[in-house]
Amino acid sequence: MKKYIIYSICFLLGLGLSLTLKAQEDFRKKAPAALPAPKIQLGNYVQNVLPNGLKVIVVENHRLPKVSFQLFIDAPLNLEGEFAGVGEMAGSLLANGTKTKTKAQLDEAIDFIGANISSSATGLFGSGLTKHQDKVLALMSDMLFNPTFPAEEFEKLKKQTLSGLASAKEDPEAIAGNVANVVRYGKNHPYGELSTEATVNKITLEQCRKYYATYFKPNISYLIVVGDITPAQALAKATQYFGKWQKGTVSKTPFAAPTAPKQTQVDFVNRDGSVQSVIDITYPVQLKPSQPDYLAVIVMNTLFGGDSNSRLYLNLREDKGYTYGAYSNVSPDTEVGYFTASGSFRNAVTDSAIVEFMQEFKKMRETLVKPEELSRVKAVMAGTFAMRLERPQTIATYALNTARYGLPKDYYNTYLERLSKITPEQIQAAAQKYLLPANAHIVVVGSQDDVADKLKAFGTVNYFDTDGNPVKAPAAPAAGGISAEQVIDKYIQAIGGKEKLMAIKDESLSMEASVQGMTLEMVSLKKDPGKVKISVTAMGNEVQSQVFDGKKGKVTQQGQSAAMGEKELKKAEGEALIFPELHYAKLGYKLSYKGTEAVNGNEAHKVIIEDPQGNKETTYFDVKTGYMVKSVETSEAGTQTTEFADYQEQNGIFAPRKVVIAGVLPFPLEFKVKSIEWNKGLDDAKFKVE
Repeated sequence: MKKYIIYSICFLLGLGLSLTLKAQEDFRKKAPAALPAPKIQLGNYVQNVLPNGLKVIVVENHRLPKVSFQLFIDAPLNLEGEFAGVGEMAGSLLANGTKTKTKAQLDEAIDFIGANISSSATGLFGSGLTKHQDKVLALMSDMLFNPTFPAEEFEKLKKQTLSGLASAKEDPEAIAGNVANVVRYGKNHPYGELSTEATVNKITLEQCRKYYATYFKPNISYLIVVGDITPAQALAKATQYFGKWQKGTVSKTPFAAPTAPKQTQVDFVNRDGSVQSVIDITYPVQLKPSQPDYLAVIVMNTLFGGDSNSRLYLNLREDKGYTYGAYSNVSPDTEVGYFTASGSFRNAVTDSAIVEFMQEFKKMRETLVKPEELSRVKAVMAGTFAMRLERPQTIATYALNTARYGLPKDYYNTYLERLSKITPEQIQAAAQKYLLPANAHIVVVGSQDDVADKLKAFGTVNYFDTDGNPVKAPAAPAAGGISAEQVIDKYIQAIGGKEKLMAIKDESLSMEASVQGMTLEMVSLKKDPGKVKISVTAMGNEVQSQVFDGKKGKVTQQGQSAAMGEKELKKAEGEALIFPELHYAKLGYKLSYKGTEAVNGNEAHKVIIEDPQGNKETTYFDVKTGYMVKSVETSEAGTQTTEFADYQEQNGIFAPRKVVIAGVLPFPLEFKVKSIEWNKGLDDAKFKVE
């Protein structure tokens, strides 16, 4: 009996343990039930409207004795046309001088109170300590009502803008972004027009004043006040400093909504020497935050390519190793938004990367997201939302969005609750509506020789320049047509002829450039046979030099010298040649003709020049003149592009007087030739290597 009781107890304990383990196993198979979404209590904001139409939004926060004022000009879409870029220049000039203060005096006044004040095409921003709020507002209102648009500051700003545009032409990601804007919207839409050297050079002070007078009106503007101030105080300050601002009529021009292409097309920009291709798959979308499916679209994009745990990133970087990162973005807008999926990829895998992009598009559209994947994305988005709420400025942004987009008053208070209710079916519906792999622009910036032919598999290939202008596809060399040697011979003839060039035994060249207000001078001395010395000075101080005497050489940089290595010596031998084109055959250079291509709007022959060490240089020769107009060289240090222009004759020989070098610094260097002389009888001592 006792034994039976013991067995019974063991049986019951075992049964209990079994049931417990089974219950735990069943528990693990089920995702835990979602907790109710927490209620969000955003900081309160108060909105009022002044008699002149200026809408005042106030977010009160007394944690720190600081206050900020953002004057936001909600200007309607407008085409700037031949003066593209005028809005940004006009806005920037507001902070560069008023009727009462020069730019220097404004900067001094701002620094004295430890404030921060800036201006742009969309208005003014100022922040500082609460005790200095009147001084901040006085400076801001002075800029708003009394700008003088000083000519000197205008010219400085124009030079900075042109320098930035020149630099962007050498940045493949910037090029891809510009071309994406153009093909996505078209140049007849404000979002598709680009600022270029031509448009910026046409901008005048009068055009800036006209833009300011047209769009800086209170009845289309918001004043967002955040910080250590009460709504009543803020309204009083707004009335005091901006109440006299006169309202005005601002006309709105209707623009046809851009649409995605009927079928996918490839939009290609050639960038010789690129070892990577930038891919941007993009198209316009009609998406506003007020749409019922907006949040589902944002969740879908976060899952697709919004972060480093997204499908694109995990596939293209972690799995395939094609890139350092691949992402997507969907951007809403009051007029028209856009979708983009992009990354930079090795030339060899450019086409493979596009295939993977398209497979991820298909998977997102055709299959339901798994609950655990959706839960991860929701958790990430909820955490990001919570962190943003730590900033009072976020509350102001949400308040502005609510007003601009016509959102419900509790739109952001219910954000987490609405996020928690997004379903896999809603995600798939959003993907099917907004992911359009069959109606996309595939923008690619890369090397024509390495990737262009592979892109035909994805659609019609259209060619563009860096400003988004359509250009002809590079013409392949015709069978039995012109040769590389003939192009070189024409160049030699164009600059003076073989006989004159062979008679040159030494060359002295001096060029000068301006870098951020500093004068940079480059002096090149060459002497036959095979001697060269190149020095670069800044404000009279030598910063770099190299010298080669035909056998040995050294490089000096900021006072530190080192002997040239074997590779450097070989390169110096080529650089020492006064007219290297005369010696290509003798020295064993290989020449390859690659057809014609547009360079700065003119047709040019493309020739690959390879030295005996295997270093390649892509050179372009104007079809009409025969002059060399561009060269591109890729090395371990990166890709250097040199453009040659303004050829002038001296002693029967034509040489360029303008040389632009890009890729060495973050911005291009535009050199002007100060002097060039031949057969001066240079002393061998100038090339001595100590």
